[in-house]
Amino acid sequence: MSLSTLDPRTALVVIDLQQGIVGMPTQPYTGPEVVARAVELADAFRSHDLPVVLVRVSFAADFADAVPGRTERQARGLAFPAGWDTVVDELSGHEGDIQVTKHNWSAFHGTDLDVQLRRRGVTQIVLTGIATSIGVESTARDAYAHGYHVSLATDAMADGDGEAHRGSVERIFPRLGESGTTAEVLELLAKTHG
Repeated sequence: MSLSTLDPRTALVVIDLQQGIVGMPTQPYTGPEVVARAVELADAFRSHDLPVVLVRVSFAADFADAVPGRTERQARGLAFPAGWDTVVDELSGHEGDIQVTKHNWSAFHGTDLDVQLRRRGVTQIVLTGIATSIGVESTARDAYAHGYHVSLATDAMADGDGEAHRGSVERIFPRLGESGTTAEVLELLAKTHG
């Protein structure tokens, strides 16, 4: 794991740190630990006038906007409590943050994320969030395919399955970008944007 640089226009993209997800059991870090590190990163990005993107997943009550394909693990028919899709308070309420609502695993698919980033001249993203092997990895794959430099703050993400988290971090992420810790991202941000 090593981070080489952050481009002058790098954005932080925070995946699914919302009420109904951060309380779920995750590994190797808890939801509150991931949120705390994401807050550190978001505060630092904001202090350097760099974009912060808060992504949330949400569906219509009848799941009409959910992915329709047949899978062995269907999510259809689940009942979500009110407010489950609200971004956690610790990250909310900052004017200028970009809000993205997705209905798929990737924050790029079916959203205006790419347009929002390109209009701001962003060439690199730093990813955090839950779940590592689903929303974060899918977004990293699409960011790579869209031509962005991808950095992954691996201690600011977690998964419901520890083995899936490790698989993404050890086998997939090195092919999509560069990985490091929150502290390493913050140190590099201070050096390159100080």
